Amino acid sequence: MNDKMQVAVVGLGNMGLGMAKNLLAAGFAVRGCDLRAERVRMLREMGGDGADDLRQLADCHIVFVMVMSGEQALDVIAGAGGLRECLAREATIIITATIEPADMRKAAVALAGSGIDLIDSPVSGGQFGAEAGTLTMMAAGNAQALERCRAALEAVGGQIFHVGEAIGMGQVVKAALQAYIGVSFVGIFESLALGARAGIPGKTLFEVFSSTHVGNTPFFKSCAQLILDRQFEDTGSHIGTMVKDLGISMQLARENSLPLFATSAAQQLFQAGISLHPDGDNWSIVQFLESFTGTEVRW
Repeated sequence: MNDKMQVAVVGLGNMGLGMAKNLLAAGFAVRGCDLRAERVRMLREMGGDGADDLRQLADCHIVFVMVMSGEQALDVIAGAGGLRECLAREATIIITATIEPADMRKAAVALAGSGIDLIDSPVSGGQFGAEAGTLTMMAAGNAQALERCRAALEAVGGQIFHVGEAIGMGQVVKAALQAYIGVSFVGIFESLALGARAGIPGKTLFEVFSSTHVGNTPFFKSCAQLILDRQFEDTGSHIGTMVKDLGISMQLARENSLPLFATSAAQQLFQAGISLHPDGDNWSIVQFLESFTGTEVRW
C-alpha cells in the first residue's frame, strides 16, 4: 500500500532529511524540496526524488513541512506557488516545524475552503530522533485526517499523541514542553559548572548524578557526556533552535498572562550562549558559565 503513496518533505535540514530517510525505509515514494541544492542531492542519493519548486509536489498525498519559522511555514503554504495552489483536494499537510500557535492558526485560515487537510504536529527528539524514526509527535487536527496519515506518521515517529482537534494545540503542547526542557538544560549546565568550580572531577559528578532518580536518564547522560567530552558543535542540537523555541514559550506565556520565572531566566542564558557561540550547540552554554571561573567541566 505504502509504495503507491507519494509523500513529500519540504525542508531537508537535519530533521527533514532524517524523516525522509525513514519514510523511504517504510516504502513510501518520497519527494523533497529545499532551497539548498545539496540537500536535495542528498535525498536523491538516499533513493528519493527531488523537486525544484513546490509545484512539483502537486501529486503528493501527504506533505511534511519541516522549516525553521512560522513565516517560512506560511510562505510554503500560502505564498505564491505555495501548497494551497498546488495540492489536490484531500491531500494533507503536516507541519512538523515548531512555530507559534498563532502562525499555525493562520495556516489553517489560509487553507480554509481548499479541501486540503492540515495536521499541526511539532516533534521532539532532535536530529537523533529524526534519524532513528523515534520522534515524539504532538498532533492536533481532525481525527480522521490523522488516521489517514497514521502510516506516514509512524514511519517518522516513535510515539504519536493526538492532543486535540483544534489547530494550534500541537504547538501549545510543544511550547510547554520546551519550557520544561530549557529549564532542565540549565539545571544540568549550572550543577556541573558548580561542582567543577568547587573542585569535583567531572567523572565523579557524572557517576553520582547518574545514580540518582533525576540523573539516571538518557537526557542527563547524553547532555553531560557531550559537555565532559567538550563536544560543543555539530552534535545535532544547535543553540539557535532552543533560543527560537524558548521565545515561542515566552510569547505563549504573555498571551496567557502567566509569569514564567525559570523559563525566562533560561531564555536569557541561552541568548547569552548564542551571542558568544553562534555556531554552538545547546551545551556550549557551559563555556559561558566557565568564563566566570576559568574552570572547565571535564572528565
